[in-house]
Amino acid sequence: MAKEVTPKTKIELKIVDLVKTRRNKLGRTQSDIAKLFGVTRGYIGQIEMQNSSSMYSFDQLNELAKYLECSMKDFVPEHPV
Repeated sequence: MAKEVTPKTKIELKIVDLVKTRRNKLGRTQSDIAKLFGVTRGYIGQIEMQNSSSMYSFDQLNELAKYLECSMKDFVPEHPV
């Protein structure tokens, strides 16, 4: 079986998963995050899609940490991937 290739790296996928998990835990939607950044809900959807190269910037991750009441460290896996 061929290895699946995605536009996102393993670390990017993990970061997106950690943000999404925290977002869901607090009951926040893609639309809520979109409003925070002044972008469309579809753009946040693209970030959360495995087959899209769209990704949060470090500045956006910092703002997400404030909004989701956590540390930026919460968006980084404990061990290398």
